[in-house]
Amino acid sequence: MQRIRRGDMVQVISGKYKGAKGRILAVLRDEDKVLVEGVNVKKRHVKPNARMPQGGIIEREAPIHACKVMPVDPESGKPTRVRIRTNDEGKKERIAVKSGAVLVANS
Repeated sequence: MQRIRRGDMVQVISGKYKGAKGRILAVLRDEDKVLVEGVNVKKRHVKPNARMPQGGIIEREAPIHACKVMPVDPESGKPTRVRIRTNDEGKKERIAVKSGAVLVANS
């Protein structure tokens, strides 16, 4: 089980976007990177084509390294470390270290 999942609310802890909060759009496990909504937005000039007849400039998120983000504690709203615990039914769940709250990904 991984500490970050798609749909999690995270905060960027280092780099140009330090302090920014956003939801995880995708997790790229092979590259150890994540796409965060509204963070590391890049512009791209697109020629007119069948998909975009008018062309223009599109903005989309670029991946950032997963070590630069931390999940946000649902109770305090601050970034927290995550630990894995097995509940009574034998299923694994992610727990916020500071408050003990269960992290649930809202996909």
